[in-house]
Amino acid sequence: MTNQRCGWCGVDPLYVAYHDEEWGVPSRDERALFELLILEGMQAGLSWLTILRKRAQFRRAFKSFAPEVIARFGRSDEERLLADAGIVRNRAKIAAAIGNARALLALHDRGESLSTWLWEGADRPAQNRFRTLAEVPAQTPASKDLSRRLHAAGFRFVGPTICYAWMQASGRVNDHLLSCPRHDACSQLGTI
Repeated sequence: MTNQRCGWCGVDPLYVAYHDEEWGVPSRDERALFELLILEGMQAGLSWLTILRKRAQFRRAFKSFAPEVIARFGRSDEERLLADAGIVRNRAKIAAAIGNARALLALHDRGESLSTWLWEGADRPAQNRFRTLAEVPAQTPASKDLSRRLHAAGFRFVGPTICYAWMQASGRVNDHLLSCPRHDACSQLGTI
């Protein structure tokens, strides 16, 4: 078995750093999970590298992804975001991000969290053993269920494919290929 990174990250230094340091690392941090969920929705139809290149500006524009701040965004904030060339200027995605902050706060009001929803039924990441990128699914029954539950709670831009990408990025599943040194590294992270 060769010792190569997952082929999807290519050679761009920003993408390689994301692959090597973030993608697949288990997280239960609510703010970080919210940021990832919003960015995964923003990525729909675009490359993840596009989002990574805009991530710093997304963090500024969306006030470090603080849901209690975003939930108070009004029409002037939406217009400000639509005029910001440093982010994805898509009216539906911006409205969804604001609505998702409100849905998250409603979840918190019920004593629930994204973390508990994401990690429901698991005390450690699922360890997949894929040898090729072609084997990695775009969605799974778990991502379909999570998508359904998030939609029912008022979240948008959270389809099964976006949910699976969120599960991968947040370390809920370890989808680093077996040939990738990060597969073993992430599998050693254990319970969180």
